[in-house]
Amino acid sequence: MGYSTVLFDLDGTLLDTLGDLAASVNFALGEMGYPGRTREEVRQMVGNGVASLIARAVPKGTSPADSERCLGIFRQHYSLHMNDTTVPYPGVLRLLEKLREQGVAAAVVSNKFDQAVKGLCGRWFPGLLGAAIGELPGRGRKPDPAMVEAALGELRRSREGTVYVGDSEPDILTAQNAGLPLVMVSWGFRGEARLRELGVQSIASSPEQLLELLLAGGR
Repeated sequence: MGYSTVLFDLDGTLLDTLGDLAASVNFALGEMGYPGRTREEVRQMVGNGVASLIARAVPKGTSPADSERCLGIFRQHYSLHMNDTTVPYPGVLRLLEKLREQGVAAAVVSNKFDQAVKGLCGRWFPGLLGAAIGELPGRGRKPDPAMVEAALGELRRSREGTVYVGDSEPDILTAQNAGLPLVMVSWGFRGEARLRELGVQSIASSPEQLLELLLAGGR
C-alpha cells in the first residue's frame, strides 16, 4: 500500500524559485543601500520564511525597523517578479499528475507568505493540489505542525497514510513535529550530502524515484 496523502514543501522541492528569490533579495538590499548577496548565499538562507530570509541577508547590526522596511520592499518586488525565472523541477508536473491518477491527495505546505504560495501553485499546478498553505499572521510556521494540520483539514484527510516531502532542515523538523514519515529530495536547496549529514534515511534523487517511493509507501 502506498501513501494516500502527500504534503509537499514548495521552494526547492516542487519549484526552482532560487533565481527569483535572489533577485528580489538583492533588489531590496540595493534599495536599502546594503551590499548584495550571491545566489549561493541566498540558497543557504531560505527555508524558514521570508522574514528569516531578509533577517539573514541584511548586514549584521541592522535595526529591527530597517529589517522590516527591507522585508516590505522584498515582498512587494517578489509579488511582481516571483514568476520571472521560476519553473517546476523537471519531472515534477508528471509526478503530480501520476499521483492524481492514483487517487493520492496532494498539498503544499510552505513557509513562503500565503499570497505567493497560492499564486505560484495556481500558476504552475492547476488542478493538481487539494490545498496550498503558506504563512499567515497567527498561524505557526514550519517546523510548527500548524500548517500541516491546516493542509490536512482542507484535504479532509488524517495523518494516517500521510507523508511529508521536503528538501531542507525545516522540513525534517516539520515531519518530526507532525509525527509524519519523511521523504527528502536531493535536487533542492541542500543536496544529498547535506541530507545524509542530517541523518535522513529516505532520499529521492529524481521525481521518478520519488513517485516510486510514494506509491510503495516508502518501502
